[in-house]
Amino acid sequence: MASRWPSGEGVPDFQEQLAPLWRMAERFGRRRLVVAAVAVAVLFWLGSGFYVVGPGERGVVLLFGRVVGQTDSGLRYRLPAPFQQHHVVDIASVRRAEVGFRTDRGGIRPVPGESLMLTGDENIVEVQLFVQYLVRDPVKFLFRARQPELALHSAAEVALRSAVGQNTIDYTMTDGRVEVQDRVRQQLQDLLDLYGTGLVATEARLLVVDPPQEVQEAFHDVVRAWEDRERLIKEAEGYAEGVIPKARGEAVQAVRNAEAYREQRLIRARGDADRFERVLVEYRKAEAVTRDRLYLETIDRVLPKTRTVILDGQAERGGVVPLLPLGQFFGTAAAPKPNANPAATPPATTGGR
Repeated sequence: MASRWPSGEGVPDFQEQLAPLWRMAERFGRRRLVVAAVAVAVLFWLGSGFYVVGPGERGVVLLFGRVVGQTDSGLRYRLPAPFQQHHVVDIASVRRAEVGFRTDRGGIRPVPGESLMLTGDENIVEVQLFVQYLVRDPVKFLFRARQPELALHSAAEVALRSAVGQNTIDYTMTDGRVEVQDRVRQQLQDLLDLYGTGLVATEARLLVVDPPQEVQEAFHDVVRAWEDRERLIKEAEGYAEGVIPKARGEAVQAVRNAEAYREQRLIRARGDADRFERVLVEYRKAEAVTRDRLYLETIDRVLPKTRTVILDGQAERGGVVPLLPLGQFFGTAAAPKPNANPAATPPATTGGR
């Protein structure tokens, strides 16, 4: 089939026909692209005001460099820069400072320039201090002091040298160790407040308190002797605490026994007195009978295991003294028969076993 436009002649040029339309669309498209780009940039600029404050952190918002507020944890918004800026400070994490040593991967490395110091009795001692601290005021921590953590390290060294220089080496190494720690922490906190660092020292602990290496063993012997002395004192005090209450208890028991014996003797004496008064009344009624009765009771009490029989030589009386019922007192004592020979019976004799 033959072409209607041989040799390409008579073919319409669509590009030339659409050129005005492309020029018009290009002119309007560039404007929209610019507007869209500006809109996206504005959105990004406004979105830069969002920031996140994590748990245990505090946000500080500044307006043209001036603090205007603090924010707690969460998603927060501020005006984009350059109007407002923000800083996030961790106030919950416990931080540490090391004076006299450094901790690295190889272990603990002493720093002689910081650890060696002079005591009150002019002895050289090596001291290593460990400090724990927190950020209490984020605003002061950020803007009041330059490098507040470096200021804390220097203040801790100053407080440590001051406390050690006020005591002897023996006191610092032994029973004054806790007092030195407390004094260092208090003086360190005073310096931190004076410098306006916004930090608070929660703990100051002495890790090492040793004399120089040349005389270290001799000082350790002194410390061990002091510890032995304290141990012996504690053992003696414990022994005293065990013996003294026991002795006091025995003394109280002896006093109570004496009081009980006294009361017993008083009661017995009152009973004896009452008994004597009763016997006296009976004696006045019948003196002879009472004397004989007392005599027989005394004999029975003095000779409890003696078998006693009292006989009378007069047969008409039956051979037995009719004052006391001998069958009741002696049980086995038997009276002689009435038809016994009077001549064979001795007058009022007392027989033994």
